[in-house]
Amino acid sequence: MSAICETCGLPKEICVCEEIAREQQEISIYVDKRRYGKSMTIVEGVNPSDIDMESLLKQLKEKCACGGTLKEGKIELQGEHKRRVIEVLKSMGFNADISE
Repeated sequence: MSAICETCGLPKEICVCEEIAREQQEISIYVDKRRYGKSMTIVEGVNPSDIDMESLLKQLKEKCACGGTLKEGKIELQGEHKRRVIEVLKSMGFNADISE
């Protein structure tokens, strides 16, 4: 017998909680200038209790071919990757109305 999700009540194999959470997120993406004129792309508004932030960070770093980290609930990517991050998040099922 498979495990049951506490949130939606479905078996873990067909649980839809994360897909629903992705659609409901209000994400904002912006570029910030850091020390020595370096650019950082900041992704904020992702709820860490609903989405696995470590795997999201890993996927964004792979797709943008850059380094990055999690700080204070925000994803920070090295470089200016705003357009690419928006495309990747939309393809992963996040809300299409991502604020820039």
